[in-house]
Amino acid sequence: MMDNAWPDWARDGYPHLWLPYAQMQTQTNPEAAVRASGVRIELADGTNLIDGTASWWTACHGYSHPHIREAVASQLDKLPHVMLGGFIHEPVARLSERLANILPGDLGHVFYSESGSVSIEVAMKMAVQYWLNRGQRGRAKFVSFLNGYHGDTMTAMSVCDPEEGMHSMFKGVLPEQFVMPLPRTDEEFEDFEAFLADESVRLAAVLLEPLVQAAGGMKFHSPEILRRVSKLCHRYDLLLILDEIATGFGRTGSMFACEQAGIAPDIITLSKALTGGTMPLAATVANDRVYEAFLSEDSGKAFMHGPTYTGHALGCAAANASLDLFESEDRLAQVDLIQTQLAEELHECNKLTGVIDVRVKGAIGVVQLDRVPDLAALRKQFTLEGVWVRPFGDFVYLMPPLIIEPDDLNILTRAVYKVISQWSKEG
Repeated sequence: MMDNAWPDWARDGYPHLWLPYAQMQTQTNPEAAVRASGVRIELADGTNLIDGTASWWTACHGYSHPHIREAVASQLDKLPHVMLGGFIHEPVARLSERLANILPGDLGHVFYSESGSVSIEVAMKMAVQYWLNRGQRGRAKFVSFLNGYHGDTMTAMSVCDPEEGMHSMFKGVLPEQFVMPLPRTDEEFEDFEAFLADESVRLAAVLLEPLVQAAGGMKFHSPEILRRVSKLCHRYDLLLILDEIATGFGRTGSMFACEQAGIAPDIITLSKALTGGTMPLAATVANDRVYEAFLSEDSGKAFMHGPTYTGHALGCAAANASLDLFESEDRLAQVDLIQTQLAEELHECNKLTGVIDVRVKGAIGVVQLDRVPDLAALRKQFTLEGVWVRPFGDFVYLMPPLIIEPDDLNILTRAVYKVISQWSKEG
């Protein structure tokens, strides 16, 4: 949208706004969104964009789904929020029971926060205190993997890829963890096991995004790799934390990615699509083993953590409504269709100069480039094509709402081919 098409509220407010992941001195003016419905975002000048990113992968049911909207409105009339310090309310009780029923294994103890990054902080703090409560001091280090991304808060940054991610300038400031290549071959797994054997007495947990390492590079790995990592955690008595903030709720083809490996972690983190993209809410869910380590006559062994909006009633109402839709509308079948179409239509990008890989997993399609393009220019070109696609790093990706129809998905894939084709011709 051109600057002169900005509404007054955007022009007046923008100088006081600090945008995420943006160099504000050189940032081009953002689009002014006024409403969204289904898979489309409407701009202030009347332009409609087909959303290829589901608003950072949250809007799994599309925008403004009437069932979620009505559930939030109904809850707003009754109880928008009440502190969980001394209270409980129906939406949080129902949601906790439902998550326990659909998560694999005995993941049945839900701690709520407001964002995915904070849910990682909670999981890490929980893992360290688990060992302290069991009388094992010194087990405070974490193993995570290159190309991983777990959030932008301080401790979460420490388990992200320190070089390829966005946090390299904080080296020496962040807690030092063991961030290593994800093992893929037998030889690499032998090295990984040798490391765990040597360091297990210092380790609290292994932390991994299952099947898809998302924001750190959209790198995929097989269920077998996940199974082998899980097996080694059991062998060396380490907690396994799975970050399903991006992969949970159908995105990879199963409700939770770890189900494809037939394993369950000790702690799982959830957010993004948890509320269908309507309310900020996150969950850190522990299994019986972890939870029972906090049960004691000693109040000092309690988990002393409590975000102000933990278990936010409106967010829980939205999440319950989102789970209703997973039960009543076959999202996983839709993901299968999206996967087939993405694989067929993005395959054409392999013919383009500068494209080195095309990969698809569930409702995720990635076109890997051989270098980092001018991201601002590409993003603008996508907008001119009538789609919202936000490439970053050296890849262009699609993670659309799971309700997207084939014709709209085709518009997205054709736009990806056209924009990358133009870029490759320009050198």
